[in-house]
Amino acid sequence: MAPKPQTVAKAIQHFLPSKLPPTLSNSPSSLYQVLSRFPQDGVGQKVYQTRWGVKGFPGCYWEVTRTKLKLEGKHGKAWGHLVWRGKRVHKDETMINGGLKYTWATGTSTSGIVPPKTPSTSA
Repeated sequence: MAPKPQTVAKAIQHFLPSKLPPTLSNSPSSLYQVLSRFPQDGVGQKVYQTRWGVKGFPGCYWEVTRTKLKLEGKHGKAWGHLVWRGKRVHKDETMINGGLKYTWATGTSTSGIVPPKTPSTSA
């Protein structure tokens, strides 16, 4: 009988340090740390700045086409195509700015804005 996946995951976590290195963590972090978690240094991945959702820009992301990562993903350069609200911005690939300045995650931005509650009127 094969062991349950949950049991295997717990066994592996037992051998890992309590604080995982950035390359093993799946939490949002710098662009280069996020890309270093994937094969081919993240080429082909969709990444976005987490602040885009908070500012109300859903459906925005970068399609990564090329990377040059240094120091195990702590620094580097990345290029790709920006898709803003579902439309590609430039025909040619562009260097992705803000790799260290902002927090990045994989996928597509979603709106993090919660609509204000309308005051209830009780009569």
